[in-house]
Amino acid sequence: MVAFLEASEHRGAHAQWHATYDVIVAGYGAAGAVAAIEAADAGARVLLIEKMPDPGGISILSAGGVRVSDDAEAAFAYLQHTCGGRTPDDVLRALAVGMTEVPDYLRELARTNDAVVRVDAALGNYPFPGCDSLAYADIESIPGFGDPAGYLAARPFRPGCLLFKLLLDNVEARRAQGRIDVWLSTRVERLEQGERREILGVRLRRDNESLRVRAQRAVVLACGGFEADEEMKRQFFVSTPVLPGSFRGNTGDGIRMAQAAGAALWHMWHHHGPYGIRHPDPSYPFGIYAKILPMWTPERETKPLPKMAWIIVDQRGRRYVNEYPPYISDTGVRQFDHYDPSAYRHDRLPSYLIFDEAGRRMYPMGRSITNDREAWYEWSSDNLKEAENGLLQKADTLEALAQKLGIDAAGLARTVNEWNAGCEAGHDDAFGRRPETMTPLAEGPFYAASLWPVVINTQGGPVHDAAQRVLDPFGEPIAGLYAAGELGSVFGHIYMAGGNLAECIVGGRIAGRNASRTRDATEASDEVNSVDVRRA
Repeated sequence: MVAFLEASEHRGAHAQWHATYDVIVAGYGAAGAVAAIEAADAGARVLLIEKMPDPGGISILSAGGVRVSDDAEAAFAYLQHTCGGRTPDDVLRALAVGMTEVPDYLRELARTNDAVVRVDAALGNYPFPGCDSLAYADIESIPGFGDPAGYLAARPFRPGCLLFKLLLDNVEARRAQGRIDVWLSTRVERLEQGERREILGVRLRRDNESLRVRAQRAVVLACGGFEADEEMKRQFFVSTPVLPGSFRGNTGDGIRMAQAAGAALWHMWHHHGPYGIRHPDPSYPFGIYAKILPMWTPERETKPLPKMAWIIVDQRGRRYVNEYPPYISDTGVRQFDHYDPSAYRHDRLPSYLIFDEAGRRMYPMGRSITNDREAWYEWSSDNLKEAENGLLQKADTLEALAQKLGIDAAGLARTVNEWNAGCEAGHDDAFGRRPETMTPLAEGPFYAASLWPVVINTQGGPVHDAAQRVLDPFGEPIAGLYAAGELGSVFGHIYMAGGNLAECIVGGRIAGRNASRTRDATEASDEVNSVDVRRA
């Protein structure tokens, strides 16, 4: 443990430093853990800070698959299309090269706890060039680990728990060696800067005490996005409210600190998430995810998809979208941005998920995934509890259901009749939903859920270069400041499943490695990767 220092003057501008480390990492999710591990392994004394009582962020809730590739050039081509020209090529090349290294890196970390690393081929979500080169690397198992009830504050147990356990065990191993200190329930409030705008350290709040901690080499911001900050969502998203899906801790702290230090921002509009169900209790902090169904890749996959029990209608009772797109967890939020200039409103916010009694018996329509000590909702297996507590509206007829929802009854009846005709014909002429997913709505009673956009995570934040250095609006690096993970993600167009975890690992490695270098050396020449990215 680095001892607290006596109060000392620093250039007269900073009254005291209460402690000093080489590198400070703000945020203990996957990106922060990797950055701390890499900085420590490079010889730095590291302070890893998390404002929540438990580490894990949203990484611990993930599906656990880190997007990887065996071909850096193909991965780069795919990333170019995924990012739609909104992210510089050198930044994408660094990520692409890093994606080829992730499996071996995870195997190296697995020496700590004998985790079993698995790599499985998996197409990209869209048939862009490079789609076929992609795979997932995940943790298949860890001896003696796995609790169905969850891990830390994460519920239920998710594959991401395995990945985070691997990272946490590696942090703890270095903590035992005195190379990393971990402070939980500690909020970083501001970055401290010198006369040349260089980052000197952080101001934080711990045990209700304000402290200043010196970073002799650098600070890495890995403290996530702003999915739980209502004001930032109002300012950067087209339509609101957008419900946070799983975690209260990501409130844009790192974005505001980076802005105050002079950082440029990018991708602030882009958030990743599906449509979901709003709890009738306004005190419940999260949206509830609709039933998840398998992803698919257009033009590449021929395997049949499961039945989807519902359709979606707007406030006039009209269908307006293919309810089962290739990657519903990414683009499911976008449909709500439509603004009706004749009605002066976002006429799809909320929308309504409609199904019948046969659908009610098919499977649970909702599910919760949270990293939270308190908030949790257990959806019933038969949906009947939800019909009683207000999560679902129930009526014997479509007309009565429309009346409960306050939407046009004739419009809803017409929509369902057209839908049922399409199911009988085996073709969705309106929006092209895959035929095997279609099921008629014919058996009363009928049910509806109020449907809203749910944000899994945001992609916006401070601009960074290929070395993960935070840049100002003129493209100049802010000395001693790095960003990794969800905070300023590369994804500015559409998302790639497993892509944020890839950024956490690859960007965390680059940021941690560069942050560990002495300040003079860091300012002179940052390394992008241990592998020369020019070969990609």
